[in-house]
Amino acid sequence: MSCPRSAPQYQSRRVDDEPRLLREMRALAKRRPRFGSDRIHRLLMERDWQINHKRVHRPWKRENMQVPRKQHCRRRFSGGSENSCARRRAEHKDHVWSYDFLTDRTEDGRSLRLLAVIDEYTRECLATEVARSFTAQDVTGVLQYLFAVRSTPQQIRSDNGPEFVAKTVRRWLERSDVKILFIAKDSPLGNGYVESLNGKLRDELLNRELFLSLEEARWVIDRRQLDCNHHRVHSALDYQTPAAIAEGCVLPASATPPEHSRVT
Repeated sequence: MSCPRSAPQYQSRRVDDEPRLLREMRALAKRRPRFGSDRIHRLLMERDWQINHKRVHRPWKRENMQVPRKQHCRRRFSGGSENSCARRRAEHKDHVWSYDFLTDRTEDGRSLRLLAVIDEYTRECLATEVARSFTAQDVTGVLQYLFAVRSTPQQIRSDNGPEFVAKTVRRWLERSDVKILFIAKDSPLGNGYVESLNGKLRDELLNRELFLSLEEARWVIDRRQLDCNHHRVHSALDYQTPAAIAEGCVLPASATPPEHSRVT
């Protein structure tokens, strides 16, 4: 039959570290519930596992560890408004920032509001401020701090929330030479980068934690921000962390804002 003699005599050899591999996969999946098998494989490689992605995918599928798929709109997103992230893309670090609010509650039922700010190019979470409520002056205070310790962006994108369209915020940004990009109403995809950050924050933290107080929420979410920037890899960044991307960015000469634009 032109078949080598070794073929019918072959016996598969199972490695004895399969239980240990499965335990480590479960531990990583518990820590990163929105990671798929590809990113879990990357994390295992960083832990000195010399395995290929197929050996990770087989037990991943056999044990039903797949991440549930989210329901997407059937209609293809065509870019939305002129100020959407699909039409006006960030070209370098500190080119376009975006910010949005997220809501939650503490154990006693009182509301929490989270203000998230992200650099759309590096995917860095620049701030995740937590408070019972926010005013336009509070939003201005957060931005003023970020402009002082980080840099002044050229553009900032947001929805049409009352805190963002307030005259206090708009006038302050205009004095800082920051162009404001308001997306169309009822089109969250236009602010997709910060919406993605908020979705992961809710899936991986808010839906899994019960905060007993405002101080506890601030402490936990602050640690989450550090983890997101320095340890959580992004597939869109070629499985690098946002901090690594930001460290390797070289700003073009035209991207440096003039000194008079840094309003304090």
